[in-house]
Amino acid sequence: METETHFPGVQDGTGLSCAEKQSGKAGECSTGTCRGRIVPLLRRMNELLSERDDFSGALDCLLAYMRNDMGIRRGMVSLYDRESGRIFVHRSIGLTPAEEDRGVYLMGEGITGKVVETARPIVVSRIGDEPTFLNRTESLSGKQDLDCSFMCVPIVRGSKVLGTISAERRYDDKWFVDKHLDVLVVMSYILAHALELYLIENVDKVQWENRTRQLISRIKEQFKPPNIIGNSAPMREVYALIRKVAPTRTTALLLGESGVGKEMIADALHYGGPTPEGPLVKFNCAAMPENLVESELFGHEKGAFTGATQSRKGKFEEADGGTIFLDEIGELALGAQAKLLRVLQDRQFERVGGNSSITVSIRIIAATNRDLAEMVAEGTFRQDLYYRLNVFPIMVPPLRERGNDIVTLAEHFVARYAVETEKRITSISTSALNMLTRHDWPGNVRELENVLHRAVILADDETIHSHDLPLSLQSPQLADSGMPNGLEARLRSIEYEMIVEALRQHRGNTTEAAQALGLTRRTMGLRMKRFNLNYKSFRQVVDKRAL
Repeated sequence: METETHFPGVQDGTGLSCAEKQSGKAGECSTGTCRGRIVPLLRRMNELLSERDDFSGALDCLLAYMRNDMGIRRGMVSLYDRESGRIFVHRSIGLTPAEEDRGVYLMGEGITGKVVETARPIVVSRIGDEPTFLNRTESLSGKQDLDCSFMCVPIVRGSKVLGTISAERRYDDKWFVDKHLDVLVVMSYILAHALELYLIENVDKVQWENRTRQLISRIKEQFKPPNIIGNSAPMREVYALIRKVAPTRTTALLLGESGVGKEMIADALHYGGPTPEGPLVKFNCAAMPENLVESELFGHEKGAFTGATQSRKGKFEEADGGTIFLDEIGELALGAQAKLLRVLQDRQFERVGGNSSITVSIRIIAATNRDLAEMVAEGTFRQDLYYRLNVFPIMVPPLRERGNDIVTLAEHFVARYAVETEKRITSISTSALNMLTRHDWPGNVRELENVLHRAVILADDETIHSHDLPLSLQSPQLADSGMPNGLEARLRSIEYEMIVEALRQHRGNTTEAAQALGLTRRTMGLRMKRFNLNYKSFRQVVDKRAL
C-alpha cells in the first residue's frame, strides 16, 4: 500500500487539497462527507433499495463511494449467519476473491467478531498495534499496511446484529476518522432493513429449505420399513404406499415378479399396522394339494374326512387378532376362492365338516406374480374375489428397475453371509459390481441373495471378485465362445478383473496401473483395447470449490 504524502495543492483522497487544510479551510467537505457529496449517495441508495429492491446494487454504490470519495483502500460488507455462527465477506473493495473467502470469523473472533458480539463500533487507530486484529484475509503484507487504521460498525435491526461495514485507510487526523465513522454508521442504518429481508430471502430461506429437506428425508427414513433394504425411487414409492396403508385394516394386494420381496412387505404392513402384537400367519396357496387347501385355511371338524381324528383350527383362526398373508393367491382353487370371498366380506367362515360360523378379526394381505385381471378374463379367477382383494394394490418393482439398490443389497448379503460362514470379507471388487449391475436378475432379490451366498463361500480373500460369481453373469466379451465354461473364459475373467482393479486404484493412470501389474505401457494398452476399457472411465473428479 502506498503511503499517503501531503503536498500543497494536491488532492489526498478526502476531497480537499493539503493547501486548503493548511490554510484553515478544512471542513466537512475535506472528509468527503459534505452534503453535496453524501446527499446524492443517500438518494441513489434509497432508490435502489426502495424502488428497485436491489440490495446488491446498493452495496456496490456504497463501496464505490467509500473508495472514490472517502479514500478507503479496503472495505468490506460482511454478513452474519445466525444458523452457523459464521461472519463472512459478502461484498468488498480492495480484496481478491481468495482473500474474501478467507475472511470468515465466528462470534467474538477478531475485531469483526467483537463488533457482532457487542453490537458497537470499534476503531483501531493503528493495525500494527492491535493484537486482536487477526488479518484473517491475509491481505496485509507490508509495514505500510500495519500503519493503517481500521474501523468496523455493526448493521443492527432491532436487537439483532445482521452484519458489519468495515474500512481500512491511513489517517493522520482523528477528526477525519470520526467523520468517516459517522458516514458508515448512517449507512448501516439505511441498509439494516434491506439486509434483514435479504437474509430472510437468500440465507434463512435456503437454510429453511435445507432443514425441510433433511427433515423430510429423516421422516422418510423413519417410515422406511427396517426389514427392507433399498432407497431407489421405485422403492420410495412403495414405502409411501406402505406408510399410508399400514395403519389401517384395509386388504392389500401385493403384485410383482417372483423374488421381489412381497413377503417382506407383508411383514412391514403387519408390524406397522394397528395390531403388530397379534399373530402373523403366512400361507402359500401353491404349496398344498387342492384337496387340503380348504382344511389348512379354514380348519376341519373331527370326522370331516378320512384321517380327521380330531378338530383342527385353520390358518384364519390362528391369525385371529392379527394378519394372514396369502402368498401365490392366483394358484387358489375356485372352490376355495368362493369360501375366501365370504371371509373378505363378513370375516366369517365354517370349518370343513362344520355347521357353525366362526367370526375372526383379521387383516388379509394377498400376493401374486400372476396377472389376476387376465385370469378373470380367462375364467380361472373369480371376478368378485378379484375386486375384493384389489382394494389397495402395491406393485413391487423388479430388481432390474431399482438402480443402485443392487449394490446396497449385494453389500448387505455379503456382510450377512460373511458372518454366517465366519469369513472376513470387507468389499466387492469393481468388476464384480459391474457384473452385478449389468445382470437382468430374472429371479430378482432372491437370485441376488443366492449368488452372493455362493460367492462368499468361494471367496479366497477379503474381496468378492468377478471370478467368484457364476459364469451366467459374465460379460459376453469375457466368455469363450467355444467353451463358455472352460479354462480360457476363467483366465480372461481374472485378467479383466485385475486390469480394472489396477486402473481403479490408480485413477485411470495407465502407466502406474501397468507398473502395478508388471506390464509395459504398450502391453497394458493392448489388453485394455482387448476388453474395450477406457482410462477416462476411471478418473475421479475432485470438487475443489471453496466453502
